[in-house]
Amino acid sequence: MQPALPNRDERVEDFGGLSIHWDHRVLRPRLWTVEQALWAAKVGRELPAGPVLELFCGAGHIGLLAASRLGRDVVQVDTNPAAVEFARRNAAEAGVRADVRERPVAAALEPDELFPLVIADPPWVAHERVDSFPDDPPAAIDGGSDGTEKIALAVAVGTRHLHPDGHLFVQVGDAGQAEVVRDLVDRAGPGPARAVLEVRDCLPGGVVVQVGPARTKRNVG
Repeated sequence: MQPALPNRDERVEDFGGLSIHWDHRVLRPRLWTVEQALWAAKVGRELPAGPVLELFCGAGHIGLLAASRLGRDVVQVDTNPAAVEFARRNAAEAGVRADVRERPVAAALEPDELFPLVIADPPWVAHERVDSFPDDPPAAIDGGSDGTEKIALAVAVGTRHLHPDGHLFVQVGDAGQAEVVRDLVDRAGPGPARAVLEVRDCLPGGVVVQVGPARTKRNVG
């Protein structure tokens, strides 16, 4: 058997002090998402024990940085085999114990699995605009007809598996999509009451929405 050829396309990104390996098959780590990871980690210090959950994890960098800062394990989900491979490698290099699942987000978790901290990085580019980003793998950015289909899935799964005192951090593309998250949370069915607690503008990169227990709700801009 011939030895595997080196991946000449592979790159390494410094992501908040972690060395993140990736190639053209996954979305390049965006440095603005370091803020998302560090914000989640800061909130996570006050949350109940348990692993971090990351949905649509890609190479795993955002969840890994949060988990590494907290000293927690991480569960990561993606359907892309290359992303899963990189997420496992990156977790091992970062010294974070990771359970990386190559499954559809809607079917990746057991009904009784709950997490105190959930990070979701769903694709949020409208389908008709995907060709405007030729350097990105289409499946990693295609959010459906209006860019919100995977956001809705992330919110549904993330809140379903969120500890009653837990917090969810969802990455979206703009303020309009942040309002979609707010509407989805406000219209959620039975279960603990939740609300959008804060929205952070990280443009031109994106926007991050924090969801948590409704009793902690405060005014957000």
